[in-house]
Amino acid sequence: MAHLLMVESWVGSMSRLLPRAIREEGHEFTFLTRDLHHYLRSAPEGTAHPLLAARHVLTADTNDDETLLPFVQRAHDSLRFDGVLTSCDYYLPTAARIAGRLGLPGPAPEAVENACRKDATRRILAEAGVPGPRFAVCGDWAETAAAARDLGYPLVLKPVDLCAGMFVRRVDDEPALAHAYRALAGFPVNARGQRRSPAVLLEELLEGPEVSVETVAHGGTAHVVGVTDKSVGGAPAFIETGHMFPAALPPADTEAAERTALHALKALGLDSGVAHTEIKLTPGGPRLVEVNPRPAGNRITELIRHVTGIDLAAACVAVALGRAPDLRPADTGLTSAAIAFLVPDGDGVLEAVDGVGEVRDAAGVLEVRLPEPGTAVRAAASNNEYLGHIMAGDTGGLGARDRVETLLAGLRPRVVAR
Repeated sequence: MAHLLMVESWVGSMSRLLPRAIREEGHEFTFLTRDLHHYLRSAPEGTAHPLLAARHVLTADTNDDETLLPFVQRAHDSLRFDGVLTSCDYYLPTAARIAGRLGLPGPAPEAVENACRKDATRRILAEAGVPGPRFAVCGDWAETAAAARDLGYPLVLKPVDLCAGMFVRRVDDEPALAHAYRALAGFPVNARGQRRSPAVLLEELLEGPEVSVETVAHGGTAHVVGVTDKSVGGAPAFIETGHMFPAALPPADTEAAERTALHALKALGLDSGVAHTEIKLTPGGPRLVEVNPRPAGNRITELIRHVTGIDLAAACVAVALGRAPDLRPADTGLTSAAIAFLVPDGDGVLEAVDGVGEVRDAAGVLEVRLPEPGTAVRAAASNNEYLGHIMAGDTGGLGARDRVETLLAGLRPRVVAR
């Protein structure tokens, strides 16, 4: 039995998948957080939060490395940890620094930091020859406006240090750029109380389908688990509206996406851990969007498990312990699995969702998750505001996306004004 230190987490699905994987592998974990109530507030009514299955719950300022690292060293001297992990993007560099301090397995902290900073990722990958968009990193409005004129519209404006598509916007002219810039500038502190960088990233708008390459690196070698497709809506935002695994691509496109992802991981020095690398398949070839040094979100890990039997949450645990992950595929009976998200386009209160009974009883449905009546609803501006989702599988090919989109169309949410 191994003992892992889990540094913060999300409050969504990964906060359940990682503890489950730890338990099923016969291990235990200690949970470290600056605010336990952040998680307890999100626990389903009448259900114990999975993070409370921790052997210990430690409280410390996880945003202050100067005090945190000595605290964790003292905890390690007493409790003896065998690995460090987190599922929260904002604490991936922190977990890597803790592992380095304690001499435990994990990627170099600098590699994780660079992957989590979109501006650093762009610079490093450009120097390494990894294909990507033309871009500019800007420190203030004057610099941003000038860079936009040089690059030429349409463009994408991005924060360098947020996730889930927050404040990522398409801009077609300078007024739209100014609006997006002001909105981002009005969000100086992220959801975990960390002060953000004022820098913004401008990129040329890439045309073509988007996919993600899911990998697991161990012992200095990255292994491709597969390629997932993605649908995007909500313009001028970029909201992920659905995914299918495996992506329905010609073999040449699949291979090109995989090569690009592996090139990016090598350039960043991410030689250990699970990664989710997003790529646009443009008419000129694959172009890297971003590298996420953690398992994919939006239930992509579950799509992969339903189709291949490979558990990326368990792989994340194994690699954190310095052990070889089990990446052997199994015959699950499914050839594809897909998820479609119910994306709200207005504010109000959910009165009901009509059509749920028919959807739950439909063939191939793997999972339906919808909020209870009375839930507050707001128009989606990122991947954080979904109203629910449907997951379905196919046993005879790559038909899961069509199936799940048809099922989603059968749901009719009734949202009333507050």
